[in-house]
Amino acid sequence: MVVTRASGGGGGDGDEYRSSDYVHSTFGSRYMQGPIPKWRMPVQTIPKEAAYQIINDELMLDGTPRLNLASFVTTWMEPECDKLIMASINKNYVDMDEYPVTTEIQNRCVNMIAHLFNAPVGDDEVAVGVGTVGSSEAIMLAGLAFKRKWQQKRKADGKPFDKPNIVTGANVQVCWEKFARYFEVELKEVKLKEGYYVMDPEKAVEMVDENTICVAAILGSTLTGEFEDVKKVNELLTKKNKETGWDTPIHVDAASGGFIAPFLYPDLEWDFRLPLVKSINVSGHKYGLVYAGVGWVVWRSKDDLPDELIFHINYLGSDQPTFTLNFSKGSSQIIAQYYQFIRLGFEGYKSIMINCMENAKVLKEGIKKTGHFDIVSKDIGVPLVAFSLKDSSRYTVFNIADSFRRFGWIVPAYTMPADAQHIAVLRVVIREDFSCSLAERLVSDIDKVLKEMDSLPSHIMSSERAHVALIENDDHVNKTVKQIQDDVTRHWKRFVKESKTGVC
Repeated sequence: MVVTRASGGGGGDGDEYRSSDYVHSTFGSRYMQGPIPKWRMPVQTIPKEAAYQIINDELMLDGTPRLNLASFVTTWMEPECDKLIMASINKNYVDMDEYPVTTEIQNRCVNMIAHLFNAPVGDDEVAVGVGTVGSSEAIMLAGLAFKRKWQQKRKADGKPFDKPNIVTGANVQVCWEKFARYFEVELKEVKLKEGYYVMDPEKAVEMVDENTICVAAILGSTLTGEFEDVKKVNELLTKKNKETGWDTPIHVDAASGGFIAPFLYPDLEWDFRLPLVKSINVSGHKYGLVYAGVGWVVWRSKDDLPDELIFHINYLGSDQPTFTLNFSKGSSQIIAQYYQFIRLGFEGYKSIMINCMENAKVLKEGIKKTGHFDIVSKDIGVPLVAFSLKDSSRYTVFNIADSFRRFGWIVPAYTMPADAQHIAVLRVVIREDFSCSLAERLVSDIDKVLKEMDSLPSHIMSSERAHVALIENDDHVNKTVKQIQDDVTRHWKRFVKESKTGVC
């Protein structure tokens, strides 16, 4: 959602000139005289050099992607792959008849991923899956398949089919909440607790009822990087299905961990080796090592994807089956994914993931040596370090996150979901381009920030951030989830009102 200023900005005759409503460019003055309006389309054209310079100057104020330690998304690829991306950036993937090789490349990627996840696909069989716009669309498609399969069975049994639900942990990524709200499915969340920040398998299976379309397990929690125990969920759910006569399946959200576990933990059973796992999504733009945004979803078999969800079109030249929420999308990320698969191979991915884990260990040890933090993340999982302050009485993790900005680092600080919302942490994601040298530099900057804060009598937070994010006081702990959400909403409305533009 883009929030923009609707009035002011001019561009036509008679508008009152206000400097704040115009974009000014120092070097653009070589090509043009005067500023251009911010909020309305300019009346006149400008030279291409001026347009480039104006935009480039503004973008200089963005953060540096490689220093954005909040994001799991790939920020570096080889120049050869960059060339392939630019060469295919004008191809619309949906035009399968016009770009048959691109379609073939997508199918190869789907099959490679299916075999990586141990799908029961023979050498002469084609895997069932599709490339998506990130894992969000992949989850939407998987959720729709589960909902439709459940509805079909309920109708055939003459039972109500108007109250579907999904069971997952409270640590679930927001795209699951979007799916539940957009497609009218109740999200039944297993609450967290201090020291245990993933879904409890026993509590999850206890919440399953006849209206549960699937249990969603996460391989690589966004909060701590931890892998949930999918095998345990499979065992408990198999037992419950036998007792009840239900056939509740499992979906694995492997957005972050799907391209990590097969290389670092090959004996870990989380994928299609478990009979109840019917579909898996993974983000190619995370540890699949591709720029944003490409995701993938694969199904165990053709029977797990209802035919009625697949559309057939022929007005682009031939019969083309499609199962996506959107229609047009670029081909470049799919081609980039294929490049990484054939360029790196299994051993290449394995080497990169091992290196990421080693750098995460270096960072973790450096953070522990400061004596100020408790490590919240686990050794097995996504290569990241999540850590909380031992003592938040003088300053908080939010103050530390703000101070990191002075050194160029973007490190997120956030609170845990219910019922662990009194825990606030910092998290550093280790990507391929985060070297051991950068880890050591970050530790050095952490020391500088801590020494500075320790030297102050008291570090006062901004009132807005304190109101929204600081949960380390009794009043906030006693608030309900609804009250916390209302606080965040009020803060966001104030932010939008005071800002010229914003993106959410």
